[in-house]
Amino acid sequence: MSIESTDAVENAEAADVDDLGRELGEAIADLPEYDAYESARSRVERNDEAQQKIDEFEGLRQEFMLARQTGEATQEDLRELQKAQQELHEIPVMAEYLEAQAELDARLEAINEAISEPLAMDFGEQAGGCCQD
Repeated sequence: MSIESTDAVENAEAADVDDLGRELGEAIADLPEYDAYESARSRVERNDEAQQKIDEFEGLRQEFMLARQTGEATQEDLRELQKAQQELHEIPVMAEYLEAQAELDARLEAINEAISEPLAMDFGEQAGGCCQD
């Protein structure tokens, strides 16, 4: 087989894998878990109470992170942040969103395991980049 033929085969195989990746993305977008997640996310985005609590929580979280970096964070600051998070999570539309997110995460983890098995590596972790939290 010539070098040109080998390159053509490799390019075709790469294109096939890319096509399979697009098909997988489309199949994931068609999952009921993904649809439920997107619907729940949209309801949270349209809910004024949830948006207000999100803004409040994010402000407190930023303040806490800054205080922690400077060594000034207190247990009371942490309790206040946790209370704000709990209040946010208790809003029915937010609780639905978090449940839908957990169900989608579980489904995506199962898909990741199916992809990872023949690779002998964690595909999702590798695909996520070099600097995982």
